[in-house]
Amino acid sequence: MTQDPTPKQAPNPVLEKQAVTTLRMLAIDAIEQANSGHPGLPLGAAPMAYTLWTRIMRHNPADTRWMDRDRFILSAGHGSALLYGLLHLTGYDLSLQEVKQFRQWGSQTPGHPEYGHTPGVEATTGPLGQGFAMGVGMAMAERHLAQNFNRQEYLPIVDHFTYALVSDGDLMEGIASEAASLAGHLCLGKLIYLYDDNRITIEGETDLTFSEGVATRFESYQWQVLQVDDGEDLDAIERAIRLGQQEEERPTLIIVRTHIGYGSPKADTSGVHGSPLKGEAMEATRTFYQWPKERFHIPKEALNHCRRVATRGKEQQAEWEARLEAFSTQFPEEAARFKAQMLGELPADWNQDLNALSFDPKPLATRSASGKALNALAVRVPALIGGSADLAPSNNTWMEGQGERNIHFGIREHAMGAICNGMALHAGVIPFCGTFLVFSDYMRGAMRLSALMGTHVTYVLTHDSIAVGEDGPTHQPVEHMAAMRTIPDLITLRPADAQETAAAWSLALTLKKPTALVLSRQNLPVLDPTIRDQVAKGAYVLSDCAGEAEILLLATGSEVSLALEAQAQLSQEGRKVRVVSMPSWELFESQSQTYQQSVLPPSVRARLAIEAGSSMGWHRWIGDHGDLITLDRFGASAPGDVAMKALGFNVENVVSKAKALLNK
Repeated sequence: MTQDPTPKQAPNPVLEKQAVTTLRMLAIDAIEQANSGHPGLPLGAAPMAYTLWTRIMRHNPADTRWMDRDRFILSAGHGSALLYGLLHLTGYDLSLQEVKQFRQWGSQTPGHPEYGHTPGVEATTGPLGQGFAMGVGMAMAERHLAQNFNRQEYLPIVDHFTYALVSDGDLMEGIASEAASLAGHLCLGKLIYLYDDNRITIEGETDLTFSEGVATRFESYQWQVLQVDDGEDLDAIERAIRLGQQEEERPTLIIVRTHIGYGSPKADTSGVHGSPLKGEAMEATRTFYQWPKERFHIPKEALNHCRRVATRGKEQQAEWEARLEAFSTQFPEEAARFKAQMLGELPADWNQDLNALSFDPKPLATRSASGKALNALAVRVPALIGGSADLAPSNNTWMEGQGERNIHFGIREHAMGAICNGMALHAGVIPFCGTFLVFSDYMRGAMRLSALMGTHVTYVLTHDSIAVGEDGPTHQPVEHMAAMRTIPDLITLRPADAQETAAAWSLALTLKKPTALVLSRQNLPVLDPTIRDQVAKGAYVLSDCAGEAEILLLATGSEVSLALEAQAQLSQEGRKVRVVSMPSWELFESQSQTYQQSVLPPSVRARLAIEAGSSMGWHRWIGDHGDLITLDRFGASAPGDVAMKALGFNVENVVSKAKALLNK
């Protein structure tokens, strides 16, 4: 999209100044009423936000899902009061009453912006740097869809920008460095960030900790860097943004020199960052802006002026819809696929090859089975896009013959997870990413936000236990399964074999929730394919005995085959043993109590849980009379099978523990 870099003549400079002041005062009134919030950023950054939202961005407040709208992320999510003012004034479905309920129970105006909670909020932000990286993901999704659907001889149907307002805190977080590096490498010219350069953090001036040359740093990342010396100059801000739009090969960082808390007695101090102004400071600020004492005052002229955005947005969307209609006439199949992908719909035959996928009886690592399942899906699900943190050969996350759908994230787990969130939020693609389970710690912030937002992201986490082997305890996960199970709304699946792995991939696509596939490095016996249908229940009876069981062996992942071996030995001794595979606690918890009790009968008190990881959480399933073969210590450097046996994951130990329970 090429636009004239010359600022358009403001309709009325006095009216625009009034609109900017309205934004500022709405924010500090909301914060004052809540007695909680961050007034500094809204007071300082309101002019650049106003310029972007009213002069530049293509968005329709009446349709927050318009496919080709520009995206805006408030990465500095603590400034949410500014965003809520923008949404209300420009005509989104956010009432003034909701603005007045800022940070209150049940309101649409929480302390930090939440995707899916407030109309017009594109991403949940607040953990600094996450929004910065999610914006990179959105720009990557736009680029991918444009390359796949636009035709040179026709006006484009995918042609929008991704904007963000970022802060000093965003740039200090390491995740932003990772994301910025990748964005520059990928030449994401449709990515434009406004940097609120107010030089203040909570502890004081940024030079306490931050003395780097930001411009030089981003230029080295292959970004275009522009400077606006006066954050009050709307025309200079607009000129910089339009110059950013002209740059096709580099992302753009616009460094806007602002003054935190501008207009208040606490301006340019840390005291205005995160506390309401209150009392005399509040009154002095109103005097500075010549603003009435009435809280939440909105001049009719300013409101009408800002609401012109809604009229313009409807016209812009109508023009785009005409383009899409023309495209649909010429390319009906491509248009149908585009619309379906943007709505998150799967093709009718999406699982045909996956369902037909068979595995040799020869033992196979679940990471290898995952690669086969992924490739079976890739052929029929063109929306699948993703890659690994430089571990594709180990994670088996490469889609053969799929070209640009394979992403080289580089060794950047922190950014990789957030970038996948951004791609999922953009819509039109179904992202996945891979690393070793032990490095899920590096992605935990993004995974947590993924669960909070409900983004459709699949995390492929391999090398799932001490069976990693010689690399030793630094690379052998212990506490990680327990850690992921504590994240609400994250579905974690640790499949026992290739069949369960294929089923896990099917669930990852159909559940449309953040899903973690936890996979083995070592080869595992392949079970009967009929078990695939059971995986969706989270836990099921894999192997039963005649009559009522005396003891239940509960296991996940590679330890399921260990439980089956122990069952065979105990059965030869006349013991009645049931083996339960539990690939997903979350899915099992969602089943009815009747089903849960059919798998884990309350009458069977002898229960032995087997998992090569932390014991945390297992007591829920084994009760007061059960026992555990788990791992509440770090591993050791040794061949994987040696480490497993030495730390108790062997048939002899399982049989011994089971007999002890039976003899109680």
